[in-house]
Amino acid sequence: MICAILPSAGLSRRMGAHKQLLPLAGTTVIGHIVDQLLRSKLDEVYVVVGHEAERIRQALRGRPVCIVANPDYAKSDMLASIRCGLRVLPQACRAILVALGDQPAVTSELIDAMIESFATCGKGIVVPVYKGKRGHPLLVDVRYRDEILTGYDQVGLRGLLRAHMEDIFPLAVPDARPLADMDCPQDYRQGLARLAEQAPHRDVLPGGRAG
Repeated sequence: MICAILPSAGLSRRMGAHKQLLPLAGTTVIGHIVDQLLRSKLDEVYVVVGHEAERIRQALRGRPVCIVANPDYAKSDMLASIRCGLRVLPQACRAILVALGDQPAVTSELIDAMIESFATCGKGIVVPVYKGKRGHPLLVDVRYRDEILTGYDQVGLRGLLRAHMEDIFPLAVPDARPLADMDCPQDYRQGLARLAEQAPHRDVLPGGRAG
């Protein structure tokens, strides 16, 4: 079983509005991201809520996701929300996809490619890479759950990557979508334009691995 954790508890201060609730592709940003997760080969999706939690719940109404509350969202960071999700994962979970609630350009095809790579590469961490730069989401073996629960305060999952460089599989991707997130209104406008212009194409280069 492979489960996704989608932290969506933040205050969106730089955006000036709750970015997960902004309209996008006929739904909301959070709705679009969750739809991509649900279209993939993931088994379960856990959405961690905090700020405007009820509105997030309503935006995801009818979708088969598990909602998890981060009661200290106003005083905590994204790692705290990830930990909230980790604590409720089923014992059968063998790997965790950590997605971002402000990255609507990521597709189900990319997620499936990451899952396939995890099954075949022999590594415990799969990271999409574009021109040498790491992006998101991350796919992490469940053996790292306790380490994430107890370590890497202040640095987040970057600390996990630094500590386990030898266990990373860099999955080469053909464009910068895994690097793009939405922090401010300009990012949102660019995201709308990117989705409007986006044409179907493969997410992963032949051979899969970054050079």
